[in-house]
Amino acid sequence: MKLHDLQPAEGSRKDRIRVGRGIAAGKGKTAGRGTKGQKARAGGGIPAWFEGGQTPLHMRIPKLRGFKNRFKVEYEVVNVGSIDALVARGAFESADTPAKKGAKGGGQITVNQDILRAVGLVRTLNKPLKILGAGELTVPLFVVADAFTASARAKIEAAGGVVNVLEMPTAPLPALGLGAASTPDEAASPVIAETVAADAEAAKPAAKARKTSAKAAAAEAAADSDDANEASPEPESTEADPSDDLNA
Repeated sequence: MKLHDLQPAEGSRKDRIRVGRGIAAGKGKTAGRGTKGQKARAGGGIPAWFEGGQTPLHMRIPKLRGFKNRFKVEYEVVNVGSIDALVARGAFESADTPAKKGAKGGGQITVNQDILRAVGLVRTLNKPLKILGAGELTVPLFVVADAFTASARAKIEAAGGVVNVLEMPTAPLPALGLGAASTPDEAASPVIAETVAADAEAAKPAAKARKTSAKAAAAEAAADSDDANEASPEPESTEADPSDDLNA
């Protein structure tokens, strides 16, 4: 083999198509571009993102503007002035409200989210309730809500009322009697600790009784097996002794 005999492997190279070289070449005249039009002109072409002149996708979709806090809590808000106005009209004493004047605090009017919805100050019960301090308050109230502003708390207490904040647990609590507390907050609760200790002391006699009964059952089973072995005689061998044949 000589140097001029070297060739690329068959199929590894492909000749380019020569266009515009006459009809006999197969790609003459319009050179495979068709007749006229933007794509037939020299330098003509349409970008891949072109949509025929209509508003492009990147222009007709809305843009992400601003910032939205995913952890924001949406409250149903009520001002103390609105509550005072309804109290003056006697709305909380009507038969439609689920609760009337309570005995707590000596004539205080109980106000919670259910009552506020009955009188029309709250639209839904699916959101937590927050009491705001706009307006003046002249009657003592016992208000139960999820949150209070500082001004609302001050006005309610100044009018002789009481505020009660609904607190939800931030971590799951263990069932009573299933073991020691797993979090520092649970371990600090004396009620849970005392209950767990009392349940553990109450469970000790039952566990001891179960252990004793298990031992007695095991001993009885062992005795039964020994009696069965003694009662069954050993089977006699039916094979002939070779020494007897020799003696005979």
